[in-house]
Order: sequence, then structure tokens, then C-alpha cells
Amino acid sequence: MFAKTVVMLSLFCIPLIIINTGIVSSVWLLFGLYILSGLGMAGIGMGVMHDAIHGSYSKSRKVNRVMSYTLNLIGANATVWKIQHNVLHHTYTNVEEADDDINTPFFLRFSPHAKRNKLHRFQHLYVWFFYGLSTISWVTAKDWIGIIRYRKMGFLEKKNEYKKELAKLAGWKLLYYTYALIIPIIVVPLAPWIVILAFLSMLFITGVLISLVFQVAHVMPGTDYPTPDKDGLIEGDWATHQLATTSNFAPRNRFLTWIIGGLNYQVEHHLLPNVCHIHYRKIAHIVAKTAKEYGLPYHSKKSFRSAIADHVRMLRWLGKKEVAVN
Repeated sequence: MFAKTVVMLSLFCIPLIIINTGIVSSVWLLFGLYILSGLGMAGIGMGVMHDAIHGSYSKSRKVNRVMSYTLNLIGANATVWKIQHNVLHHTYTNVEEADDDINTPFFLRFSPHAKRNKLHRFQHLYVWFFYGLSTISWVTAKDWIGIIRYRKMGFLEKKNEYKKELAKLAGWKLLYYTYALIIPIIVVPLAPWIVILAFLSMLFITGVLISLVFQVAHVMPGTDYPTPDKDGLIEGDWATHQLATTSNFAPRNRFLTWIIGGLNYQVEHHLLPNVCHIHYRKIAHIVAKTAKEYGLPYHSKKSFRSAIADHVRMLRWLGKKEVAVN
């Protein structure tokens, strides 16, 4: 974890440091450095902050808290993410209107229980553009919308907690935009619009990578989309729910496992979110064996490529099928 942290933080920070020196005068070099920084940004999101916010980066709460701020460092917000991801997504995985990871704008449909429109027939073609925009949305408006919405839902209710989080959100956003965009616009001897485009390319690359890795774990053929009964209860227990709604991919690809923070072992992560991802590969066979023993589902795709292909097929199916199914 330490080595990965150093690599990902360096990949994110060093290109930005070079850009902020003002020595970059080539358009191609500027774009290249920003894109490299975007790869580091994705690496921090998947392999560093993700464990830290789950409390599995270290045995020390202080270390986890400090490392969770690496998300703020790359333009997002740890408090908003913790509510959206740890609480809503991990508790209500693939439950329409409860899991914010599948609560999409009207032009996307990630659940068979969501309302379908004619645009959805083409979502498997245009979804990639919106995956790219997801990080741009996150570092601009989404965190602000999220923190307001979550307060209305009953979160951040301690005395002055909401005001403090708003102030922290504003401060971190200002810091991020200062070193990622404002200073480069001032010091780089190129037109401001070129710097802005290069900056957006960084965010776009990050968005595609992170969205793809997270979505192929849940929006897949074979995964369930449970619905609550009239009393708001989901049938079955929580662990079975996680097995039914989650899918692994490329479990034998050690490089992919390292580079994406073990998120190809989503089943293990959802069952044991407080365990560091470096252990998932070693415990996966135990989980698979136990699931088989009790007749429970254990979804897994052999490769990342086949997982992406199935994700596309699922998006096409969701774009064509009107009838909601369990």
C-alpha cells in the first residue's frame, strides 16, 4: 500500500508540478502531462483513498483519515463520497433510488426498474462520453449538490457539522483549482483555452477509467436488482444481497489488480469492505468455495475485456427492455 501510494501520488503530482513551473511550451507535452496526472488521479481514487475511506488502508484511524484526504487532493470530497459510497452504495447495492451509483440522469438507465425512454436505445454508444464527464461533474457541481441533498436526507446533523463541511469543501476545491488550473493558466506560455482543454482531458480520462471499473462490477447480465416490499424491506440477508448484485472480473490478472486497487475483486470488497484490497486475491477462493457450498451466486468474468463486453450488452438490454424484472 505504501509503494502504491507513492507511485500514484507521484504520478498525479509530478506532472502538475512540472506544468506549474511554466517551462512547458509544447501543446502536446502539456496534454501529455495532464493525462499522466489523470492516470495518477484515477490510481489515487481506486487504490489509495478508496481503502482509506473504508478504514482499510491502515489499522490506524488517524492514518485512514489523513489518507482519505487524498480524494480532496484530486478535486472531490471525502465526506460526500463516504455517504454516497460507503453508506448508500454498500448498503443498498443495485436498489433503485437508494443506490446512488445507479441513480442516473434521464439519458442513462442502469436499472431495469428505472423509467425507460427512446434515448436509452443508444446509451451503450454514448455512455462513454458521460463516463468521461463524470469526474468533471464531480469536481465542479456534484459535491455541492450531494452535500446539500445528503443533509436533507438526515446526514451531517451534528452541531455545526454541515457548515464545517461546506467550508472544508470550498477550501479544498479552491486549493485544487489553484494548482490544477489557475496557476497553469497564469504561468504556461500558451493560450488559456489550450490549458483549460488539457485540464479537461485529465478529468475526462479519469472519469472513463473510474466509471468503467466501478460499473462493470454491478451493471451486468446476471446481477440482481432487488426491490423492497411494501414495508420497504429487501428479501434475504445483507451478505446474500451483496453476492447477488456484484461481479468480479479478471481475477488472475495481478497487474490489473494492483493498478485498480483490487476493484476487480468486487465481491470480496462488498462482503469485507474493512479489509485492505491487497488481501482480496488470497481470500477470493474461500469466498467462492463457501458461496458454492451454500448454493449462493458468485459472479465473475475471466477478463476485463469480457466484463466490458457484457457491460455493453447489459446497457443495450436496459435500453430496449421496458418491463422491470427482479
